[in-house]
Amino acid sequence: MTTPFDTLPQRRAIIDRRALSDAIAAIAQEKKGDSAQLRAAIVGELRVALENGRSEAARRLAARPTRGREMVSALAFLVDQILRILYDATTQYLYPISNPSTGERLALIAVGGYGRGEMAPFSDVDIGFITPYKPTGWTEQVIESMLYSLWDLGLKVGHSSRSIDETMRMAKADLTVRTALLEARYVWGDRGVYEQTATRFSSEVMEDTARAFVADKLAERDARHKRMGDSRYVVEPNVKEGKGGLRDLHTLFWIGKYVNRVRSVSELVDAGLLTTNELRQFQKAEDFLWAVRCHLHLIAGRAEDRLTFDLQLEIATRTHFAARAGRSAVERFMHYYFLNAKTVGDLTAVFLAHLDDVWAARGRRYIPSFFRRPRKLDGFILDRGRIALPSDNFFVEDPVRLLEIFAVADRHGLAIHPAAMRTASRDARLIDARVRKDPRANAAFMDVLTSPRDPETVLRWMNEASVFGRFIPDFGRVVAQMQFDMYHHYTVDEHTIRAVGLLAKIEKGDFKDDHPLSSNLMDKLISRRALYVAVLLHDIAKGRGGDHSILGAELALRLCPRLGLTPAETETVSWLVRYHLLMSATAFKRDLSDYKTILDFIEVVQSPERLRLLLILTVVDIRAVGPGVWNGWKRQLLTDLYDSAEEVLRLGHKQKGRSERVAAKQQALRDILDLPDADFSALQKRFPESYWVAEPEDILEHNARHILAAGDSPLSIAAEGYPRRGATLVTVYAADHPGLFYRIAGAIHLAGGNIIDARIHTMRDGMAIDNFLVQDPLGGRFDSPDQLARIKRCIEEALANRHKLVTKLEARPLPRTRAEAFQIVPNVLIDNKASNRFTVVEVNARDRPALLFSLANALFQSKLTVHSAHVATYGERAVDTFYLTDLLGGKVESKARLQSLERRLLEAAGAITEEPAEKVKETAPA
Repeated sequence: MTTPFDTLPQRRAIIDRRALSDAIAAIAQEKKGDSAQLRAAIVGELRVALENGRSEAARRLAARPTRGREMVSALAFLVDQILRILYDATTQYLYPISNPSTGERLALIAVGGYGRGEMAPFSDVDIGFITPYKPTGWTEQVIESMLYSLWDLGLKVGHSSRSIDETMRMAKADLTVRTALLEARYVWGDRGVYEQTATRFSSEVMEDTARAFVADKLAERDARHKRMGDSRYVVEPNVKEGKGGLRDLHTLFWIGKYVNRVRSVSELVDAGLLTTNELRQFQKAEDFLWAVRCHLHLIAGRAEDRLTFDLQLEIATRTHFAARAGRSAVERFMHYYFLNAKTVGDLTAVFLAHLDDVWAARGRRYIPSFFRRPRKLDGFILDRGRIALPSDNFFVEDPVRLLEIFAVADRHGLAIHPAAMRTASRDARLIDARVRKDPRANAAFMDVLTSPRDPETVLRWMNEASVFGRFIPDFGRVVAQMQFDMYHHYTVDEHTIRAVGLLAKIEKGDFKDDHPLSSNLMDKLISRRALYVAVLLHDIAKGRGGDHSILGAELALRLCPRLGLTPAETETVSWLVRYHLLMSATAFKRDLSDYKTILDFIEVVQSPERLRLLLILTVVDIRAVGPGVWNGWKRQLLTDLYDSAEEVLRLGHKQKGRSERVAAKQQALRDILDLPDADFSALQKRFPESYWVAEPEDILEHNARHILAAGDSPLSIAAEGYPRRGATLVTVYAADHPGLFYRIAGAIHLAGGNIIDARIHTMRDGMAIDNFLVQDPLGGRFDSPDQLARIKRCIEEALANRHKLVTKLEARPLPRTRAEAFQIVPNVLIDNKASNRFTVVEVNARDRPALLFSLANALFQSKLTVHSAHVATYGERAVDTFYLTDLLGGKVESKARLQSLERRLLEAAGAITEEPAEKVKETAPA
């Protein structure tokens, strides 16, 4: 009888069962009569064997670090032998029985992944004890003794103990139990009991339940994908449970085994569910994914299946990936990982299509289809509601059809038959320079890209068939390319396709609540086609070692004419790609109440149409980065920048100017507060115009009520939840003085908070009203009553100068964050031209708790006044911008003083940063 370990080489190097059994027999003879000492001695021998076997398995992985199959087989084989020796020792020396009855029989089986003969270093040992009837006293003693021994060995055991009848009953009622038993394998004990269990499972549980099992497993898979992010291209994937991971491959095997009763993956070929080539792809992807999972366990020292940034770095080193032109070793490793995840996805689609066809041949399909029959299919045919090929060489006869099949699918809202997708993948290599220049091919591609229906889905099909990357080779270079940072959640190609899909949904009006301004502007665009192409190309030059905006703009000039765009459209696309980060950088890192900020922005934008296009491109770019990146605060900042820029660009045709917007906000606040005219006028005059421009209406109301409630008090502090931003709003109303900002920042950090935004306003009467948005250091909530009370107390003590902030903060250990996996070179940019009144200082550094306090303290030590602070984070990178003057209110222009300021800020930014590895080129990734 074959076993999963028949091809495992040098098994005795892992464990020598015969020698170990002889050693235990000798010990049993020596310690006869003392069962406690004997069990301890048996466990001692097994522990040594277990450690030696694990070391041998780890050595084999180190020798071939991207091949994990041998290690997981070796570990499963090792546990098999440990269990067999333990079973024999327990039944022969600890609880011997000379004349067992029919009920005193016991079978030991492996279930789940261990049943397949696969085990990661810290996987559970899933076993089952099967008895013919209810357990007897002897079987209970044996089971209990074995479990205690396994726990003493440090193994994490998942176990069950059931009679055959109970096993059948549980398998029928519970899908998890049924799946585990589907992979059940005999390990040791009474083989007759095992055979009876297997026979009854096949006839009583599996018979006539295949369709229900498949439906349940696919529903389970879909729920798991949704839980894990519903994309195989998330940048911190779960190797086991994520989309494109090991569990997807296991699901295929489970379905094949249940439907066709195969015993191994290779038998899926005989069943017609995989081709020989697809089997090789299956085994190669599984081998690599197992290797990654084993490395994860070994590095973490526990069961760890999430490929986090810090572990990616370590595994890239262990698997000997090296840096190559423009891409680091870890990015190349993750690129290879995502290619394997893509293979898993392709195999899943093909496998289910084969299964569907097999069942369809029997008169019933598993996968339902509801479709309308189009009149014209451009030579393609319909196969039960899906576009199929009339012949196997259909693409060979005319390779342009490789693009047309996707245009037809989009036009008629039809799915493409998986057999046709497989053929497209095979024939994608036929797309050469001639096809790329063919007007029909480019027209078909543009029809899909600019489709008013569902371009995201069809572009994803095109990408999975490798047609996308073949037709646009520059896009092919970013397929499965990860961006090694905490800001981007997806690979470059997945981010791009999601951005196109989001643009289409905004155009259809699906996001009017989230993106009201963009939804309104889509109908007013003149250059709709140019916008879709710009979204496609905005990140296409990433990973080339230069500024991807500049390189992408140059690439657009070459590519757009081929796609059929006019010279004017080509220029627009190139400009949009070149400046696709401009609007977010201005909105999030500059003071929008400073009129010079707006003038500098429109000097680049120059036209209302470009402004509209850039806003929409910026919105979809940010939103497509990942969940939780877009929020109401960013929407408000972008809207404010758009309104201010439109006012200047429209000149005499302005709809609502700066003064009108200020007046509208003041009137809205007057209506809400319902104060006498004289009292409101007195309150209104205390604020500079920049305050009314900078703050949204809800903050204006909050601040006004705070100031009115404070009366003549020299200090008033408020802290409350601010759900709109998922943070806590901390407001401090105090007499303005040098060091106010740094003391508040230090107090917030001392209280355990992390500042994610700060808006500082000096009032005309010498008071200051400062608004801070605060979360915990890991981005979580910071709004419990204890936390709010603590933050107010810390600010009050800091402003009263009751303790030395720097000393207390240095004594307080900072929490470790995921950002510590990255090395960021601190960078200080000082600009005296960005504002007419202020010196603008931008600091780029690795985000960490108390960073803002360190920078604010450096500014205080430099004897500078902070008039405005803008805090932006891009994953692991913080970009903090300050609008400064000297203590007399003038710009900082002395060269020596600017050099001293830069040095102080660099020291503050890198206070706990290791020596950086490379110069940061981007300050506003998107």
